[in-house]
This record gives sequence, structure tokens and C-alpha cells, in this order.
Amino acid sequence: MPLPRASLPTRRGLLAMGGAIGIGAALAACGGGDKKSGADGTAGAGTSGPWSFKDDRGKTAETKSTPKNIVAYTGTAAALFDYGIQVKGVFGPTKTKDGKADVQAGDLDISKVEIIGNTYGEFSVEKYAALQPDVLITDMWQKDVLWYVPDNSKDKILKLAPSVALWAADQSMTTALQRRADLAKSLGADLNAKKFTDAKAAFEKASARLRAATRANPGIRVLLGSASPDLFYVSEAKRSCDTRYFQELGVRFVTPKVDSQGFFESLSWENVGKYPADVILMDNRTGTLQPADLGGKPTWAQLPAVKAHQVVPRLTEPIYSYARIAPIVDALAQTIEKANKAA
Repeated sequence: MPLPRASLPTRRGLLAMGGAIGIGAALAACGGGDKKSGADGTAGAGTSGPWSFKDDRGKTAETKSTPKNIVAYTGTAAALFDYGIQVKGVFGPTKTKDGKADVQAGDLDISKVEIIGNTYGEFSVEKYAALQPDVLITDMWQKDVLWYVPDNSKDKILKLAPSVALWAADQSMTTALQRRADLAKSLGADLNAKKFTDAKAAFEKASARLRAATRANPGIRVLLGSASPDLFYVSEAKRSCDTRYFQELGVRFVTPKVDSQGFFESLSWENVGKYPADVILMDNRTGTLQPADLGGKPTWAQLPAVKAHQVVPRLTEPIYSYARIAPIVDALAQTIEKANKAA
């Protein structure tokens, strides 16, 4: 589950999904039609004729031709870029304070896209409108909640173009990957190109390696962690698409007592040792504290995984293209292969 950035007051503030950032299901400009979609929920893929795409809300976005002026959440835009689909604008973590591309921007050339908003709560309706958007694309962590689309301006935003929302939670990563591929195909990507078939093959190979690693080194307990100055967060693996898939491949994750939102448990630093683990996967996003920042936390240094030097970075919001995910799966396989029992 997404965690807080330095620009946000607290992680809980970011994740109060239903209220603080909740968005209703009704969307403007996505009216139904009688066009028939293919098995992947698309119509008019890569053509100059009418285009449509049925998203993970069950809503069908429609335009008179394949969208060209695409505005997307940064991570989703990065996934589309990996399939050769360019976007005109992005919103979400895109540029760091030193002007470099955020980790969630992938290979996007951030100098060539309009940044509608760079942090949570930022979304310039004026910049968005000026792009004359054909479609707005983002992730969805809870039903009908459009990630990083601010609640206080959502009505204005959703009137300007059809929208597409794709799950980033509560389904396996294979489904999340396929849905982004389906969307890219509808926008003109050739999924039969060698570049893409090779990437998918690499993903499948990495997945087989991870499954073999969990069988060869059983019992390794993995904790999903994220650090802030006051709290340490332990996430529930089954909620995020990536870690849910890793569970399916045999990775044994710590199961926290989550709050009412169901994504994580907040621990004080005094209680950070509540869940012994052999490996810690640490949220590496901009704005979260990293292991090098935690020298002043004595309880951190006492954790078994820290003592065993088995703390590795985790991209908490993966870029869901096969090219991006394959190395992540492969790296986790290597981690499990080399891990020793520490807790």
C-alpha cells in the first residue's frame, strides 16, 4: 500500500482512503455506448476510429479516436512509456527536490511532460485543461477511488475528459500487469513486438526462480516496512498486487494487525520489534526514511534482520510493465536464496 511522502503530514492522513482522498464512482464524459469491446475490454485499439476501454471499475471510457493527449498518474505513465505510449501530462511523484526524476517516473523524460502536480494534493486543473486531455488514467487502491486525484477538485477534473482506473491492490500482480498491457494495446502498442515478448519471458523466468527459491530456503520470514520519524509501518502483503503475487510464489510474509483500512499496522519505535523477521523489505520511495537515516533509532539496530544485514529496498508502488517487474522479482529471488534465518 502506498506510504507517505515528506510533503504529507502523516501516513494515516494519506491513507484515509474513503474520506480524505475518497472519490465517488460517478464520472463525467464516460457515457455508455453500444460499441462492442474485445476480451481485453478495448475497442478501436491503435486505429483512427472510435476508441473505448473498460476499466477496473466496470466503467467504459470512450473517445472518437485513439487518445493522443494522455494524462496519467506518474507510475502508470511510466508503465505506458515502457510499451511505447507517450503521455502529455503526469500527476504524482515525478521530480525530486534536486530536479531529478523520482523513482516512480521510471524511464520517463520528465522534461518532456507537463507536471500537473508533484505531490499528494497537488493537481493544477488549469494545466490539465490546457493540455486538452483525451483521457485521464490512474491507479485504484480502493473501489472507485482515483489515486492522487484530489477530492476538492475531482468534479472539475472529471468533467474535462473520460477517466480510466486500474487496480493496484487486492488482485495478483499478473492481473495488474495484464491490465496495463491491455490498456497499452488499446492505445496502439504492439504487444507482439520482440521487446515486449522478451520482457514477459524474463518475468516468467524470474517468477520461476522465486518459486524455486522459496522451496529451497523455506521458513524465511519477510517483513514489509516503511519508516517515518515517529512511526514504523508494517504492511499486509495480500493487499498490494506485487506482494500478493510473491505470496502465491511461496514468500512467507509477516502478517500485522492492520487498522480499519486493512493495509498496515502503525508501530511506535519502542515497539518496532513486535514482528521478528529474517528479511525486511523497506519502502524506498522519496520522503520515507531509509536504513541510513535510522542510526538514531536504537530499537532499529536491534532487529534481527538489521543485525544480519538483510534489509533490502522495495519499490512500494511498482511500475506495472513486464520490463520493470522482471528485475524486481529476480532481485527478490536472489534475496531469498541468500537469506539466513535471523529471527
